[in-house]
Amino acid sequence: MPGTRYLLEVNPDIPPRLARLEELANNLWYSWDRPSRALFARLHPALWRAVHHSPKAFLKRIDQKRLKEASEDPIFLGTLNKVMSAYDTYHQMHDQITLPGKQPLVHTDQIAYFCAEFGFHESLPIYSGGLGILAGDHCKAASDLRLPFVAVGLLYRQGYFTQTIDRDGNQTAHYGDNDFDDMPISPVLREDGQDVRVSLRMPGRDVWIKVWKAQVGHATLYLLDTNLTENNEHDRHIVHRLYGGDLSVRIEQEIVLGMGGVRALAALGIKPSVWHINEGHAAFMILERIRERVKSGMEFRAAIEVVACNTVFTTHTPVPAGHDHFPADMVHRYFEGACADMACDIDNLLSLGRTDGQPDFNMTALAIRGSRFTNGVSRIHGEVSSRICAELWPQIEPEENPMGYVTNGVHVSTFLATDWSETFDRHLGLGWMHRLTDHGCWQGIHRIPDQVFWSIRQSLKAQMLHLVRARVREQHTRNHGSEAHLDRLLHFTDPSSPTVLTIGFARRFATYKRAALLFRNLDWLRQILCNNERPVLFIFAGKAHPADDPGQALIREISAVADRPEFEGRILMVEGYDLHLSRRLVSGVDVWLNNPIFPLEASGTSGMKAAINGAINLSVLDGWWGEAYDGSNGWAIKPVADATLPEQRDAEEARTLYELLQDAVVPLYYRNTSLGYSPDWVAMAKRSIATIMPRFNMERMLREYVEKYYAPASEQWRKFSPNDFAGARALATWKARVRAAWGGVAPRLVNAPVPRTRYGEKLRFEVALRLNGLAPEDVTVELVFSRPNETNLIRAKRFPLHPQNPLGKDEYLFARDLTPDQCGKIEYRVRAFPTHSLLTHPFEMGMMAWL
Repeated sequence: MPGTRYLLEVNPDIPPRLARLEELANNLWYSWDRPSRALFARLHPALWRAVHHSPKAFLKRIDQKRLKEASEDPIFLGTLNKVMSAYDTYHQMHDQITLPGKQPLVHTDQIAYFCAEFGFHESLPIYSGGLGILAGDHCKAASDLRLPFVAVGLLYRQGYFTQTIDRDGNQTAHYGDNDFDDMPISPVLREDGQDVRVSLRMPGRDVWIKVWKAQVGHATLYLLDTNLTENNEHDRHIVHRLYGGDLSVRIEQEIVLGMGGVRALAALGIKPSVWHINEGHAAFMILERIRERVKSGMEFRAAIEVVACNTVFTTHTPVPAGHDHFPADMVHRYFEGACADMACDIDNLLSLGRTDGQPDFNMTALAIRGSRFTNGVSRIHGEVSSRICAELWPQIEPEENPMGYVTNGVHVSTFLATDWSETFDRHLGLGWMHRLTDHGCWQGIHRIPDQVFWSIRQSLKAQMLHLVRARVREQHTRNHGSEAHLDRLLHFTDPSSPTVLTIGFARRFATYKRAALLFRNLDWLRQILCNNERPVLFIFAGKAHPADDPGQALIREISAVADRPEFEGRILMVEGYDLHLSRRLVSGVDVWLNNPIFPLEASGTSGMKAAINGAINLSVLDGWWGEAYDGSNGWAIKPVADATLPEQRDAEEARTLYELLQDAVVPLYYRNTSLGYSPDWVAMAKRSIATIMPRFNMERMLREYVEKYYAPASEQWRKFSPNDFAGARALATWKARVRAAWGGVAPRLVNAPVPRTRYGEKLRFEVALRLNGLAPEDVTVELVFSRPNETNLIRAKRFPLHPQNPLGKDEYLFARDLTPDQCGKIEYRVRAFPTHSLLTHPFEMGMMAWL
């Protein structure tokens, strides 16, 4: 049509009785309170779906007449009052929940949590996958526990893409700009009403950053935005797309997150006592905090100690190649000016990110060198990370280095279907949500009558199938498929009779997750699936990164197998994987399948989400499942030996998968179903909930972070802070002296007991230590006892020797009398390592001298 088009937006006038809907829409509390989301959906279900479940966007578009009707509807008003009463009760509680018998944090503490993505809900699309969902759950649990907690991230115009899949299985990524007015965020304002802005120096120019915030219950998330008129065109797009752009954009995003985030908190007057770097993307915060200290008059090496003493770093990457790294010349270009502020040359700065034999600047190395608390995200991943990062503590055995672990968990209120609530109230007792970590409480699951348990599971499956059918129908129609063929595709997805065994696989389509492992032997798979008396439905969903061709090839392979006549309707590849579909799948499938290459699954949380809803896991013993599986709460694929060739490994593990499906999973589901269900299946599903819920929830995880990392980091901060950080300065000077001398430190056995002795006899051990200028109190000399051929030092017994007297030639005598408390052959070794009262971890210097 001719003429200029002008845009006009008319928003409804919210009636006074409904005014608090706007308050509800601007607090992400709704992301884990399903009754509040149901309230909006009830007003206009079609519009709720159209705005992708965004309360704020919903209230901008709903018809005025519908609001007026709702304001006069006593039933709706009663529901609104009930939701707001729960909202007020939650937000009026401010006192921090503490660990039993402990005061883990003091009232002045403030935790700052940095991450490149946050996944709370589909209405705030600034996440791509598991890292973001975990970060979102972390914030939600911090709010539940009322921790003194703020988070910092980036505000992307384009979050992760939406996905369509064509009839040939080709994925298409669709990007659309976020409308910030439709998102539960607002600009942070100064007292004069102006936006809070901070600037960063980039090569040849300043980059300005605007600060936004999102309220997450009691917690606050601050988001950084560079799309400002003060910036040039390139800089306006630094944070345009999540994980987008070339390497220059990537380093600029990470500078904005790490350094800009520190400056944003300073501008807001927030002074964290604990800093948490969640994955290496935010590690540049270390350099900014060093810069702040040096500018206040501190020496560079002392500033490192101040910064590191209260910094926690969590790595989520199980392979060295997955750690972010940048060319040294690029880091030189971006940080050359910052070196002057940090009173160091570029080599000193680059040394913080160097790893053996690699010229690039490694963000994980920077994060570890700039922190004193480091952890992986499961027991297996902690062990893997301790080996990957072992060179950063070169003389320490991996099992003893400072890398620990906190196994991930899931936010129960977000991922537990509300269908369980009334039944849990009746059989676990009111207040079960406040006893999530109580194992005794969850044994009450077994008191739920089987028929009641099964009916809830069937209801959840029906809801899931309803959504899957809608997605498949939309996909099929867009790809110009026929109605007759659609009927075949949906044959086993009837929500009115959800009796077919349904197995789900939904996650990021990275090659190591082996989405196509199921298809190695199609003849065997045909035997398992194509039995009309015991039908099986497989539902696949997930996205591959647009630059990941092998990942996209997996989607095509699954689509191709699903198109084969014998598998039509029995295997579905569902497009558009998002949080909404994820919540439905994990709560509705009967079995959750996970078959990654061991040990590349750092943790995995989707299986936890499925388990707490009564689905049963069938998984490789990797990540969290290596801790959760007990032989009776699911099925395990034992990884083959490390030395096995990839082709043989995949063949053997696929065989185990087929055997479990054919001999265990399918028969159990269809066994003794005269009651309409399999009692043995229900028993295993109950055990899955009872054993997994109390161990793998986010409350347990946060409490563990507080006890193992946040509280000790806060305590270190209080030790280092007095007298203008005198402790940090002294420790830095001491470390420099130890590093200079350590090459000449050596133990020598002076007196050893006879090789054979009797139980109960006292033995004398004497060791001379060449100190090379150090004092006796600078070093611990230790005896390490173990059984012959024992290789794990964690299982050894350690006994420190006591300093006695100088021996001359710069040697000092250390000795101890010991009485063995066990019989048999015992090996002992002698070692020495640096010791100081302000060291956070006894081996943080990475130095050890063995005899």
